[in-house]
Amino acid sequence: MSRYNAKAVEKKWQQVWDKRQAFRAEADPARPKYYVLEMFPYPSGRIHMGHVRNYTLGDVVARYKRARGFNVLHPMGWDAFGLPAENAAQEKKVHPAAWTYDNIANMRAELQRMGLSLDWSREFATCHPGYYQYQQKLFLDFLKAGLIYRRESFVNWDPVDMTVLANEQVIDGRGWRSGAVVERRKLSQWFLKITAYADDLLQTLQDGLQRWPERVKLMQQNWIGKSEGARFAFALKGRADKIEVYSTRPDTLFGASFVAIAADHPLAAEAAKNDPALAAFIEECRHTGTAEAELEKAEKKGYRIPVEAVHPFDPAWTLPVYVANFVLMEYGTGAIFGCPGHDQRDLDFARKYNLPVKAVVAPKGQPAPKIGTQAFADTDNTIAVNSGFLDGLDVAAAKRAAIEKLEELKAGEGTVTFRLRDWGVSRQRYWGCPIPVIHCESCGIVPVPEADLPVLLPDDVSFDKPGNPLDHHPSWKHVACPTCGKPARRETDTCDTFVDSSWYFARFCSPRAEVPLIKEEVDYWMPVDQYIGGIEHAILHLLYSRFFTRALRDTGHLSLPDGEPFAGLFTQGMVCHETYRDANGAWLLPTEVKRENGLTVHVRTGAPVTVGRTEKMSKSKKNVIDPGLIIDTYGADTARWFMLSDSPPERDLEWTEAGVAGAWRFTQRLWRLVAEPAGPIAARQAPMPADWPDDSVSLRRALHKTIAALTQDLEQFHFNKAVARIHEFANLLEAAKDEDAAAAWTRREALETLAKLIGPMVPHLAEEIWQALGNDGLLLDQPWPQADATLAHDDTVTIAVQVAGKLRATIEVARDMTQPELETLALANDNVQRAIDGKPVRKVIVVPNRIVNVVV
Repeated sequence: MSRYNAKAVEKKWQQVWDKRQAFRAEADPARPKYYVLEMFPYPSGRIHMGHVRNYTLGDVVARYKRARGFNVLHPMGWDAFGLPAENAAQEKKVHPAAWTYDNIANMRAELQRMGLSLDWSREFATCHPGYYQYQQKLFLDFLKAGLIYRRESFVNWDPVDMTVLANEQVIDGRGWRSGAVVERRKLSQWFLKITAYADDLLQTLQDGLQRWPERVKLMQQNWIGKSEGARFAFALKGRADKIEVYSTRPDTLFGASFVAIAADHPLAAEAAKNDPALAAFIEECRHTGTAEAELEKAEKKGYRIPVEAVHPFDPAWTLPVYVANFVLMEYGTGAIFGCPGHDQRDLDFARKYNLPVKAVVAPKGQPAPKIGTQAFADTDNTIAVNSGFLDGLDVAAAKRAAIEKLEELKAGEGTVTFRLRDWGVSRQRYWGCPIPVIHCESCGIVPVPEADLPVLLPDDVSFDKPGNPLDHHPSWKHVACPTCGKPARRETDTCDTFVDSSWYFARFCSPRAEVPLIKEEVDYWMPVDQYIGGIEHAILHLLYSRFFTRALRDTGHLSLPDGEPFAGLFTQGMVCHETYRDANGAWLLPTEVKRENGLTVHVRTGAPVTVGRTEKMSKSKKNVIDPGLIIDTYGADTARWFMLSDSPPERDLEWTEAGVAGAWRFTQRLWRLVAEPAGPIAARQAPMPADWPDDSVSLRRALHKTIAALTQDLEQFHFNKAVARIHEFANLLEAAKDEDAAAAWTRREALETLAKLIGPMVPHLAEEIWQALGNDGLLLDQPWPQADATLAHDDTVTIAVQVAGKLRATIEVARDMTQPELETLALANDNVQRAIDGKPVRKVIVVPNRIVNVVV
């Protein structure tokens, strides 16, 4: 049998594509554009199977759209700043830049072996001054526009990475990278004013982004968290000041049993001056983070202070005031009222401190519920009870009435708030984009003059001391004030790396420009037509990017009327593998394990191995497969084919040796269709025969149906279905052994078309097939095949016939047969007559080309 040499063939075609600069893109207003982008990788040193899947999906889209006549932009770069490089510098005594650029070189070579249709001429790394210089320019533009500001606030502090984390970067109370329990600290921080766009960000989620997954939109919608309620004040008995609160449920005010304030509330600070126990409690509160998820899980604690709050609806009713560990100054007003009957957190707190619990919401037509250990939180078909003037009103009406009363009493007003908070971007680390401002005792905060950009990171830094190396550097931070010339200090915080990834897709449009963005170029290419990446970025990266493009638009860097950077979003599933442990519980690599006589054993020792669950590939559990090894063994096309064939791309994929071996065998089969054809192949440009035997007509019908169906599959990201159709058609082609002129002509048509259809998925094999068929030029330059409608259209259809809702027969009829004809044929069927069994037919319902339903 002829054997396809993937290693030699793939290298050959990659060199051809590279020499021709085949994937280099240039803006061309005369052509329709299509911008395909996969989320760019962090240069950790090696690509993994998740990369292989992600970039294969994007490459299929890019190659397919190119064949459809689009001017395709498909770039690649590196999300290259971040703590791993600093950690490597400490552990391996190597500079972060050297570590990063070595990793980039390794990963670039690995990605190039995959045969990706990438425009490498646009490549950049975010750690290069040629990128972060223009990020600093954007920072200054945003600062001038009021979209960046500095203030003192309590922040999440990672005690291991020794840096601030945004709330979104705190997972279950721990740092997203280090896993350390997060603490609360008060620092002066730089903030991006994402809340200025909260309503717009939310509205577009609800009204647009039709090609985004619903679950991603819902996650962002919940994170932005628009709520309507009331902002009002509790007077304090015997005092002139008040405690202001915001609540989405002012209708439950008659169920209030306490007021709680944040540990950082001015009232708490005042009370702590003469109360050491309260001061200690406040200090304890500061050892928790600021993320809501962490506060929800923590034990609810409070400290009562000698202050009483007056109920806004009843001057004779007072409530105790507590400093509580679950209330933050950064959320709302730094104070809440507790309604324990209808909020589980408040109920837990009330039971702990023996506070009254009263139900003020009840199911319509039923008595007020008895509250035990579970709060009654239902709002469906419920009414207000035990609530004075609100009694009998449903939740919506009771909220309106409560707000009207608060406004009448001049105690508060109805208002709208958002859960979203401004984005803190200051990070206390070296390997990040320097923030381009200078602190002067005389002039305050002074922007670095644009002529002095970029503010470069110093090369001679030391990681011997904990904390930010820029703070420890002997000279870097000491500069003259650009305004007054006096000694001043550079900002030593660097930008959160999510800033780097919030505009990189726009920079790809003009990556060598000496301004952040060339507006004409960005306006041609943007938005990204198809963005591909993991669901784990639903909140952080995607939300920040949506904010950033709005800020870029409003500072004049691009147009984008709706401000949306990604017209289409696809979130791929993870690549998974079995896990293995030895007798001591140590994780084993798949290469350390083999199957022998029905047992799973260690390759070296032969000792039994425990096979665990199939899980996401991870270094910690060692269930990883080296893509380089797979490409060496089977070829890049085989890896690509398996990634596309095993499951729908939005679902997790289980990597198996049997699966990849099967994919390799199929690529060999495809090659043999040309190298060892079942019959003669007509010469190039041979005239179409005059006579057409039925077998050739049938094969041509199957071919054109495959073109039509596979095209639809690629449009809808049903790549596994597309692969299945290729399998089906290859089987037909192998079985077609006729040797007449029509068969030879059809075989050439089928093989050339097959090469075009598999081109986006296995591009090296497709080019080799195209060349083996004697064609000139590259398959890459060929247009996508068009289905002949007369061949792709079936003349007959199979109709199901039901009697009384049960399937009784199927009949083959002419497509688009009239309803009376179809009804007559169905009723004449013997099986249908037996099912009717002499009963009168009351009605016959006909759905053309699909079903006939007989009602008796």
